Amino acid sequence: MFMIKSVSKVLMIVMMPVLLCIGCTEHIDESNLYTFTGETIEDFLVNRDDQYSNFNYILSRIGYDKVLSAYGTYTCFAPHNDAVIAYVDSLYDDMSNKELPHNGMTSRGLEGLTDSLCRDIALFHLLYSEVLGVDMSNGMTINTMLGRDINTSIDSISGELLLNNYSFITTMDNELENGVLHEIDHVLTRSNNLIAGEMEKHSEFKIFLQALTATGLADTLTKQERTGLIMPHKYSGKGNSKMYTPDVCKLGYTVFAETDEVLKANGINSLDDLAAYAKRVYENCATSSGWYDYYRNNHIQVSTGNDYQKSNNVLNMFLRYHILGYIVPYTKMFYTKDYTSKAQVYEYLETMLPYTLMKVSRVGGKYYLNRWVTNNTLTDRVGEMASSSISTVKRDGILIERDNIQTLNGYIHPINDMLVYDYDVPHGVLNERLRFDDLSFLPEMMSSGLRCKNPAEVKAIVGGVYDTFAGSGNMRIPENFCEYLKVYNGDNTEIYYLGGQDCTWANFQGDEILCQGAYDFSFRLPPVPDGTYELRMGYSANGNRGMVQFYLGNSPTLGSMQAIDIPLDMRHVPSDDYVSSGGVQTPIPDAITGWTLYTREDDQGVASDADMHNLGWMRGLLSFNYGNTVSRAYPGNLRRIITKRQFLQGENWIRFKTVLPNNTTTEFHLDYIEFCPEFVYNNTQYVEDMY
Repeated sequence: MFMIKSVSKVLMIVMMPVLLCIGCTEHIDESNLYTFTGETIEDFLVNRDDQYSNFNYILSRIGYDKVLSAYGTYTCFAPHNDAVIAYVDSLYDDMSNKELPHNGMTSRGLEGLTDSLCRDIALFHLLYSEVLGVDMSNGMTINTMLGRDINTSIDSISGELLLNNYSFITTMDNELENGVLHEIDHVLTRSNNLIAGEMEKHSEFKIFLQALTATGLADTLTKQERTGLIMPHKYSGKGNSKMYTPDVCKLGYTVFAETDEVLKANGINSLDDLAAYAKRVYENCATSSGWYDYYRNNHIQVSTGNDYQKSNNVLNMFLRYHILGYIVPYTKMFYTKDYTSKAQVYEYLETMLPYTLMKVSRVGGKYYLNRWVTNNTLTDRVGEMASSSISTVKRDGILIERDNIQTLNGYIHPINDMLVYDYDVPHGVLNERLRFDDLSFLPEMMSSGLRCKNPAEVKAIVGGVYDTFAGSGNMRIPENFCEYLKVYNGDNTEIYYLGGQDCTWANFQGDEILCQGAYDFSFRLPPVPDGTYELRMGYSANGNRGMVQFYLGNSPTLGSMQAIDIPLDMRHVPSDDYVSSGGVQTPIPDAITGWTLYTREDDQGVASDADMHNLGWMRGLLSFNYGNTVSRAYPGNLRRIITKRQFLQGENWIRFKTVLPNNTTTEFHLDYIEFCPEFVYNNTQYVEDMY
């Protein structure tokens, strides 16, 4: 044990400069690295009593000194003695909560801490898994034993690692027998305020907070969790009773908020000014010539008065478009496992303005909302992105600042310009192929931090069990965990989420939803503006799959569902046949899908793409790799065109039902969904790009 850990530590020290150069442009001071000593985390703290006795006192109050003495794999962010005293004094001096003066402390000093405070402080500094400095260097969100997040970043001036934007790691990677310890210079503080309460502490949001209060939204952004889950009690060959199945569903919100400075730069100096601005943007959005299709189609009248608490009031609408009904930290805006170098990085986020989307794009390491690029997802160059002559930036987008203001039930992200759902959003920003990873339209999975959860986190949660299934960051989803997922036949539908972050799978972003049993369930599809679209499903075919029938409806009730297309046999992997003559390999199209290996074709598959499309199929993507093979070149990675029809902005559900109910070991696999508008798939000048 000692020899192995010592060697790994030496390798870590040697490799750190290389790894950090790969991960980021800023430099982290390597002089703070520690040499392995063979101690447990608790040994390390006790043996340096002059530095950590105060933090260890807090650990001992709740018995966690014993936990950190035992076998396991943990990360400890240990504040030094002075930092602990400064924090404890600040708790005692805090009189902002009149119902709980001094935060409940009985006296100044460590002894005055309540057991509850000791628990919160201790668990917020501990992780169930090992996280090293190199892991944190690109910025990450880490879930602590308290169930609250820590966000890491690089300080732009010193190049050192920061936790939650204020606590520096002064000594990192003290690798120990049961994990790793990082010394920090400030105690990590937890906000116990909900969205509005936390915003009240930030004076830069005075006008935005006034609007939240006036509309009543400040009193509604309060959800934290949902209990009463229907826990599955039947386990198939996919694991055992130790498989992670969340028993509490975490809920929350994300708010993109203009500061007073941004508002004033746009002529807005008061609540009345903001209401007037909202009126100019939204008063005509639902008229016959308007662009908010859901309101127009349902004859919802927009109110321009001072009845701000009505959801159809212009000020209320303005704010709702700033709010997501789920939790998204800054570092989890995007998931880019196995992306190719030229792939665009973007996501679509559903807001609390009913059935509306915003787009978030990563450009040059910065994140922008509703960036508009003309002819996006179209191209005039075979196998490449479009040239600048057809793909120009009409709107740079709204910059999301990196502040990552965390609340008890979500995040507040400052933005640098006015965010609105105006005409250009549905007709420009969103008038492109819209691709949604499977988890992106299940809000509770994101709020609970389950999307792309890594194997080490899942291993810790399930008590160290690490089989080939649970060990890949995978879990069983209770049937009523997600509001937008409806199961029709209880235990006969076994739904799993496979994080796949340590696996080589032919999956966009690495993850997938997989289902077994005599399954019958549905998802609510992401909302899109009115239009004619191709609805496509990305999946990975193999012999373990089954056959599925698709249905579409405008609600999850079975009576609204209509069967679409013929059943899809997900077991069929296209053939890769060809004939060779004179050194030239000529592909033979697969009889069912028309698939060929496009690299054998002079036009890089343009003509065979059209042939496949006519049969209702598409190849995989150029935007991610399957091992050393780009997805587009792997025959098992396919897109099925489920239907081509008009979709209205509003409720649209897709149902998946097995047509092999007696074979309960076959699998249904869902990787991503695409809505491709007619402007893209039927464009007369350009073709849809291969990415």
